[in-house]
Amino acid sequence: MTSQPLDRQALGRRLTMLANADAGSLQSICSSQRTHQARRVGITGAPGAGKSTLVAKLALHRSSRGRLGILAIDPSSPRTGGAVLGDRIRMDELNVADEVFIRSIASRSTSDGLADNLPEMLDAMDDFEFDEVLLETVGVGQAEYAVKLQVDTLVLVVLPDSGDMVQAMKAGIAELADIFVVNKADLPGARRMLNDIQRIASIQRYRPDEWKPPVLLTSASDPKSVESLSSAIDLHQSWAVSKAAERLIERSRYNVRRIVERRTARFLSGQGTEFFEAPLEIQLAKIATELRGASSENEKAR
Repeated sequence: MTSQPLDRQALGRRLTMLANADAGSLQSICSSQRTHQARRVGITGAPGAGKSTLVAKLALHRSSRGRLGILAIDPSSPRTGGAVLGDRIRMDELNVADEVFIRSIASRSTSDGLADNLPEMLDAMDDFEFDEVLLETVGVGQAEYAVKLQVDTLVLVVLPDSGDMVQAMKAGIAELADIFVVNKADLPGARRMLNDIQRIASIQRYRPDEWKPPVLLTSASDPKSVESLSSAIDLHQSWAVSKAAERLIERSRYNVRRIVERRTARFLSGQGTEFFEAPLEIQLAKIATELRGASSENEKAR
């Protein structure tokens, strides 16, 4: 646990700055030294699965362990571009916890259930010495797997009648989740959905040293089910310690690729007909020059 009080205003300003930064200025804002790293737990699933309420209950259960942050990604407002803040409204009961920090983040231009500059915002939570960060995504589908690289433990939340999610699991999402949760377990069909997921998961072949994802029933009105989920997260976190170095490399690879892609897209959006009529090797050379120039500018800024 950290002994220094949390400077909420400073953290809020940092997150706002990062959320609004373009790809060109991002490097000059971020700190390059990491001396602390929070545990990261991702909560993902289809819209309406009850993720926000479940995150609130889980945070209340785990907040006594130290400084806990919640980054809740909301759909962007079509009028302002900001977060709709639905997640923040459903987490009002967490205001009683002094060491819990909640921030709603607009998804903006992303299409993978995450948000612009999310990796840098997660790093900022490390800078402010959070012990754990819960990351709630916008509702995701079959092809939106980016969250897996940003967290240590990924919880996939489904509803009792999520027949489409069963199909998604058959398509490969079962290989990504570390814990499956059938939420709103008091609804009809919850036990049947649990059995379906267990059956599909059993088809996967696991080596003796691999993690086998558990399948749990949860309900916001049942504290014991939230406690069981919390215990499953702890078990996975303990198992994942040996994979930490490999996970950080994969995370870094994704983050570098994402920044390069954004800078390239920004450069291309400003080019005219002459650029696109040039031979491909000339186009690539100009892109490489642009990326080198942006890197040099950031080094000077630092």
